[in-house]
Amino acid sequence: MAEENCVSSAELKNATGVVYIDCHCHLADKDFDKDIEEVVTEAKKTGVKAALVCATSTGEFEKVLTLADRFPDFVLPCFGVHPVQGALTGDQKCVTLQDLEEAVPLIEKYHDRLGAIGECGLDFQPRITQTAEDKDVQRQVLSKQVELANKYDLPLNVHSRSAGRPTIALLKEQGAKKVLMHAFDGNPKYAMEGVKEGYFFSIPPSIIRSEQKQKLVKALPVESLLLETDSPALGPQKQERNVPSNIAVSCNYIAEVKQMDPGQLSRLSTQNALKLFPKLARFVVK
Repeated sequence: MAEENCVSSAELKNATGVVYIDCHCHLADKDFDKDIEEVVTEAKKTGVKAALVCATSTGEFEKVLTLADRFPDFVLPCFGVHPVQGALTGDQKCVTLQDLEEAVPLIEKYHDRLGAIGECGLDFQPRITQTAEDKDVQRQVLSKQVELANKYDLPLNVHSRSAGRPTIALLKEQGAKKVLMHAFDGNPKYAMEGVKEGYFFSIPPSIIRSEQKQKLVKALPVESLLLETDSPALGPQKQERNVPSNIAVSCNYIAEVKQMDPGQLSRLSTQNALKLFPKLARFVVK
């Protein structure tokens, strides 16, 4: 992290008290079209200082940038090509190389504005990924995004549904160093392979109803944990829209597991976020 982006523990505590970073969310989703102003205002009241807003396809890039312009003190944009396309149309299908080709010029054009490349990754759930060719295409799409991240010194904001072990293996193979594994759904022993590489893992509010994520948090060192909401998904209640202000749910649960004060955990997770995403510094200490 560049020296000018370093934020000491004392500065963080004195400047913010309880402070959260939502390291992975989708505020460009249509679920927020009618009340995004209220959602952001409520998040700030809760103590959320910034949100990394991820795009999953080129169709979302412009909307994410518009949000960053509208909320310059809150939104840090991320561009990526998700392994599952069709979220905007409701017709989900495996990513193609054409999806990647459309995105690369835009990622390169706006790289200096991005907090990370993502959401990208692998998704091997059977209803989406049905052939060996599908898996190979996903690996090619992710590998190219790792290449871009290394080229522009950007972190990766990574999806790994039903593919935790192969995602971490590919990232290691491709030399990815700055990695957030978002809402990791794999075995904790595979997550520890990522920890050895210096990867971070962000935990959504759905932890309160997910035995798998509860086991994950128990296993992972607190130095590797970040907070996220994945809004509008993965909220405390199934089938209900999730929002960034729910990040306190994640923080409080993790703090209890790790036997820490929630405020202490919020500051530590924010320090972790600053290590991985140095562009966050301008949002946290003003």
